[in-house]
Amino acid sequence: MSASIAPLSVDEFLAWERDQPLRYEFDGIQPLAMTGGSLRHARIVTRLTTALANRVQPPCEAIGSELKVLTPGRVRYPDASVSCGQDDESDTVEPTIVFEVISPSTALTDRRVKAVEYGAVPSILAYVILETDRPEIVVRRRSNLWEAETIAGLDAALPLPEIGVSIPLTALYAR
Repeated sequence: MSASIAPLSVDEFLAWERDQPLRYEFDGIQPLAMTGGSLRHARIVTRLTTALANRVQPPCEAIGSELKVLTPGRVRYPDASVSCGQDDESDTVEPTIVFEVISPSTALTDRRVKAVEYGAVPSILAYVILETDRPEIVVRRRSNLWEAETIAGLDAALPLPEIGVSIPLTALYAR
């Protein structure tokens, strides 16, 4: 009979993570190493962060994947986020909008698990999921009871009324 190991608490994970050379997410039970992505993924994340930084106005600001988001019982690092009124001294973000660029290995978690987790964070007004292989984005908005809206095609734009911004999909997907 093997001994079972009790799951970590969020506080135990955060204390452990401070001493790690790599980044980890926390799924409510154990640390999950953040792995490398593809060129397509990196390209879309870079374009998204740039497009947000060029459009968002104070008090809001675009934030890359460096800051963690605390969801109930979990710790996540979204690919990008926008925060309005962020505390400069924090290593976590209280986002208004979170963005995940999905890959085949993360699609199920991003679409289902993280949608529920981000929906439980009161400051998050929208959760945006970007495909890597085609110009298609799914937006879930608190104001729409988290129903999914799909935006597709290079002639479309991603409206983000929560922060007064719209981003043409060509800015994210065209080469």
